[in-house]
Amino acid sequence: MTESSTIPQAPPGPGSIRVRGLSKSFGTNQALCPMDLDIQGGGIVGLIGPNGSGKSTLMRSLIGLIRPDAGSVWIDGLELKGDGRNIRERLTYAPGEMGVYREMRGRDHLDWFLRGRDKATLARAQELATGFGLPLERRMGSYSHGMKRQLVFAAAMGPDVPVRILDEITEGLDPSRRTLVTESLRKDALTGTTILLSSHHFGEVDRVCDRILFMRQGQIIADTKASVIHDRAARLLRLTWNSEGPAQSVLDALPANSYDKARVDGTELVLELTQPDPRPTLALLEKLTDLPAPAQVQFGSSTLKAIYRDLYGVEGT
Repeated sequence: MTESSTIPQAPPGPGSIRVRGLSKSFGTNQALCPMDLDIQGGGIVGLIGPNGSGKSTLMRSLIGLIRPDAGSVWIDGLELKGDGRNIRERLTYAPGEMGVYREMRGRDHLDWFLRGRDKATLARAQELATGFGLPLERRMGSYSHGMKRQLVFAAAMGPDVPVRILDEITEGLDPSRRTLVTESLRKDALTGTTILLSSHHFGEVDRVCDRILFMRQGQIIADTKASVIHDRAARLLRLTWNSEGPAQSVLDALPANSYDKARVDGTELVLELTQPDPRPTLALLEKLTDLPAPAQVQFGSSTLKAIYRDLYGVEGT
């Protein structure tokens, strides 16, 4: 399933990310199907999809950590060549899988992450880590998973670069810590930085992203503005019965012009309405007196899993 993007193509200029024909296989598993992608300079783009959808492979391919089988990549106007050092000097990357030296103290590990960068970079990273309340004098072996994740994030946010690629940066963080991360991202994006981040939390993606890419089986199946996703999610009407059968019968009885899209899943009927007011459709349902009334009616969706399934017909996480 694909959805046409309404996002204009970006020239390979400052802060932009451009991909042409990028593909990657590991044995018989095609992790990335040939894809094209344009991300304009500035703003935050969210990358969403289930585990194994190719998000991390795409991110690692963009910075040269994985050599693709085919295709070309440009970051900040420069083409990825060789080991990718030419573009890694112009971006930061926070990996989804972390490895740390347990005997190092937090402050020393932050310095090690940023070796080769200037003092101002280290100062910014230390300030952010301190704002998170991280005990920089303690050894990494005493850090929780969430604390390690925050230290990696602080390191990724320290350098003054035009592009940041952040893989599952809030995984394992409690809601208050995720809020601190998203606030930092907003501030950074306002300075013109381009941020590509992956996440399983639709709430945080919805709060900070200008654009959302949905991935599945190595493909981008939907590419749209966050505001469009929000509008569509706000028009979802979900009807549930106690047994199978009524959902399809009700769908067959409804006028086709009362909804844009519809999906029957066992006992559930999901309608993407043509308007944000569900009352006209509910009034039509009340007239179907020969069919059983739904046991549950829900209007609007709020979770990533529900939105991903309802809008694109596939499981998200």
